Amino acid sequence: MQVYLPEPLYRAVKERALPASELLQEAVQRELRRQQLMEATDQYLANLVGEVGEPTAEELAQAEAVVRGIQDRYGAQPRT
Repeated sequence: MQVYLPEPLYRAVKERALPASELLQEAVQRELRRQQLMEATDQYLANLVGEVGEPTAEELAQAEAVVRGIQDRYGAQPRT
C-alpha cells in the first residue's frame, strides 16, 4: 500500500525524523476503533429507540439544553 502525504506534511515528518509507518498504523488503528465505537453507539441507540420509542420534542429540547449547559461550563465544541 502506498500513502500520499501533502508536501508540507511530508517535510514536517522528515524534518522531525518521525517514524511515518508507525504513526500511520496507529492513526489507522485509532480511526478504525473510533468507527467501531460509533457503529456500536448507533446500534445501542437504535435498540433503545426500539425499546422506549422516539423522544418527544420536549425531551429533545431538554436534552439539548443539558448539552448546551455542559458545553458552556466546560468550553466543549459542538459535534458535527
